[in-house]
Amino acid sequence: MNPEEAADLLLRDLSSSSAGLSSTEAQRRLSQYGPNALRRRRGVRWPVELARQFTHPLALLLWLAAALLVTVGSLVVAAAVVLIIVLNAAFAFIQEVHAERAVEALAEYIPQRAKVLRDGEPREVDAAELVPGDIAIIEEGDRIAADIRLLAGAIEADMSALTGESVPTLRSASILDVDVPVLRAHDLVFSGTNCTGGEARGVVFATGMSTELGRIAALSERVKQEPSPLERQVRRVAWLIAAVSVALALAFIPVATFGVHLSLINSLVFAAGLLAGMVPEGLLPVITLALAVAVRALASRGALVKRLSAVETLGSTDVICTDKTGTLTENRMRPLAVWTASGVHDLEADSGTTAAGELLPTVARIASACNNARLTPGEEPSGDPTEVAVLLAARALGAETDAAHREGKRRWQFHFDPELKLMSTIDRDGDRLVVHTKGAPEALLPHCTTLLGPQGCPVPLDAAHHDLITAQVNAFATNGLRVLALAERPLPAGIRPPHRRADAEHELCFVGLIAMLDPPRPEVAEAVARCRTAGIRVIVITGDHPLTAAAIARRVGISGDSPTTVSGEQLDRLTEPELAQLLSSEPDIIFARASPEAKLRIADALRGQGHVVAMTGDGVNDAPALRRADIGVAMGRTGTDVAREASTMVLTDDDFASIVAAVRAGRRIYDNVRKFIIYIFAHATPEVTPFLVFALGGGLVPLPLTILQLLAFDVGSETAPALALSRDPAEPGLMHRPPRPRSEGVIRGPMLVRAWLFLGVMVSALQMAGYFYVLSSAGWHPGAPVGEGTPLHHAYRQATTMTFLGMIAGQIGTAFAVRTQRASLRSVGVLSNRYLLWGIAAELFLAAVFVYAPPFQGLLGTAALPVGDLLLLVPYPFVVWGADEARRYLVRRRTARHG
Repeated sequence: MNPEEAADLLLRDLSSSSAGLSSTEAQRRLSQYGPNALRRRRGVRWPVELARQFTHPLALLLWLAAALLVTVGSLVVAAAVVLIIVLNAAFAFIQEVHAERAVEALAEYIPQRAKVLRDGEPREVDAAELVPGDIAIIEEGDRIAADIRLLAGAIEADMSALTGESVPTLRSASILDVDVPVLRAHDLVFSGTNCTGGEARGVVFATGMSTELGRIAALSERVKQEPSPLERQVRRVAWLIAAVSVALALAFIPVATFGVHLSLINSLVFAAGLLAGMVPEGLLPVITLALAVAVRALASRGALVKRLSAVETLGSTDVICTDKTGTLTENRMRPLAVWTASGVHDLEADSGTTAAGELLPTVARIASACNNARLTPGEEPSGDPTEVAVLLAARALGAETDAAHREGKRRWQFHFDPELKLMSTIDRDGDRLVVHTKGAPEALLPHCTTLLGPQGCPVPLDAAHHDLITAQVNAFATNGLRVLALAERPLPAGIRPPHRRADAEHELCFVGLIAMLDPPRPEVAEAVARCRTAGIRVIVITGDHPLTAAAIARRVGISGDSPTTVSGEQLDRLTEPELAQLLSSEPDIIFARASPEAKLRIADALRGQGHVVAMTGDGVNDAPALRRADIGVAMGRTGTDVAREASTMVLTDDDFASIVAAVRAGRRIYDNVRKFIIYIFAHATPEVTPFLVFALGGGLVPLPLTILQLLAFDVGSETAPALALSRDPAEPGLMHRPPRPRSEGVIRGPMLVRAWLFLGVMVSALQMAGYFYVLSSAGWHPGAPVGEGTPLHHAYRQATTMTFLGMIAGQIGTAFAVRTQRASLRSVGVLSNRYLLWGIAAELFLAAVFVYAPPFQGLLGTAALPVGDLLLLVPYPFVVWGADEARRYLVRRRTARHG
């Protein structure tokens, strides 16, 4: 099979025809050729990913500690450290694989679609179901899903994915190339490229790994992402913790050697154990899990985030630039009225203010001809919502709206141009050819020289008529209606139809206006109100009429009664400094009749001022702005494949409220990351305190916590509650505080003070109080021997066990305390995080095993405690939690007083 051979021969070789395949044959071929998808060889990657978990900076510190312990002969402790490395590496690897699969699974929610002829009828199918021999229909904005030989029509294709050339190239069925490289053949288009203009049909000759894209993918699978700001900050946190741990470990060696007169070897053993105990090995996997959970939750809400790291960026978003149609409104337009020179005709009441005469049939003919929507009896209308509304108006006025009838008369088409805001077709009307044009009134009027008068005859379009049309457009727009204008021009007989747009769209006769209603989504007003309380600015950037955009913005609460409205022409005249000044000085601003390029300028200006920008878009030309914005948001229902490919997030429901929900989720995740960081930092103080007491005691106080007990505490009790904190519900007032500045780090000074000097000190005091209570109750006094074989040895083991359990009890209080930053825990519900309750239950079970199981008693040096001592531990969590509740209450009072 040669894709360059004649079209009829290629169709014969593929056992296909211009009418496409039957559904039965397509299913058979799908079984034969397999799905149209690229195979990814995951098996080659997992050893590298697993090895990375063993060479992470924090893991390298543990390897250093283990090597140090082996050197000094402490093999048991060294084995425990290696076990910690293995357990945490396995845990981190499992979490990363889970997160990656969670993101890949989102593809099931937004499968790429393709238009094909099946059973002789146009049909939209999953792109994975394309098979060789399918007749594919390619339109502007489509991402081409297979290698296709064009049979009819012409398109402009963005081939940059394959060739690296950014300039779109012409691909046409009428240009046949032979003996040229496949990628340069003008009648071939390829999987992975994008249609940026035009319309064509072609036969699929290669799918899946047989395509050019598949061949490249088979040669090399290049998947590499730069770390997000959050990931970089977390790595800095890890290095900070590592630096503190190393500094404390190194400082302990001279103190223990010269202060307590330990041998150098024993000092090294203690230092290595202290280092191993303080390293937060679970930090990165917990962050990954938190982001993966957020991505899953957002997917169920209708917001599909394509990168885990984008969730954090959403949390700091402070400007949302949104389109109007479909995002703020329902994108379910219905025609309400038609205006001609004879007056207004109410389509819903089926009556006009004046006799319409012969003008309405002309309006209906243009509305039906200059259209690509489809109205099939018994089925949902298909096509652009605006075109569907125009076609419904044509049907209401009595025009023939059958797609086959329309296409049979069409001779040429100029697709809608978002910059010109016009679309035109050349159609046969009886024995003549007529140019039919529709578009924005202010864009169409300059191309018109006459107006279809009340008697059905063209009259010169003078200033009075121009003002009359403009006044009617403004009247419709003020009521929030979208307005399209219609015009036509008969072509002289016997000449070739013009194939240049400028030759067709001139000296037109203005015929009338169609007014359509696209009501606001009911949930948008509440979402906009949440944005205002959250300090998020909403800017409307739309291609609609300024008055229409302003009316919708007022209705949903984005602007007041007098917003600043900037038209596309006004924006084009602004310099970059003037645009920046406008954006910073005008709180309520609407950009109307804006081109996609305008979105790019606005995004650049806002980001230049330090804002974190979310930008919505759905068209081909929106792709640059979607890429430039911090968060590019594409529409899942109405958006093009190109826009979805360029975006960071896809809205399956095209709903503005989903953006706000995603911002809230981003803030919640960032808060939860901070909770976990405070949680692990708070443990540093009680982990170091026993060693400091031992060192500063000058040999009079035995070591309150053994190294293996410290390692058991670190592995057995930290991870489960930390995982649970990643799923903590949002704190009240989350969307009532301003967005986090772009430059703000994940760690702040008050967090360290709270962790080290408040929570950590409280837990340290409680655990040491328990330690000295058990020792003193047994008759110990400073300097009394507690070594093996002495009368106080069992009491000493019970005292270290009390220290160990005291840390765990205090840690439970810390887990509850860090769940809110300022609010009372009652406001989120003490028992609202069931994962935390399960994590604490697992922690207590492990603690019981460590204390009461004979093998662990021998390994860790623990001993069973009497019931009376255990009861002393019960208040520990409540003391820690209660003290932090009191601190937060004082903070709230001080804030309210200064507020």
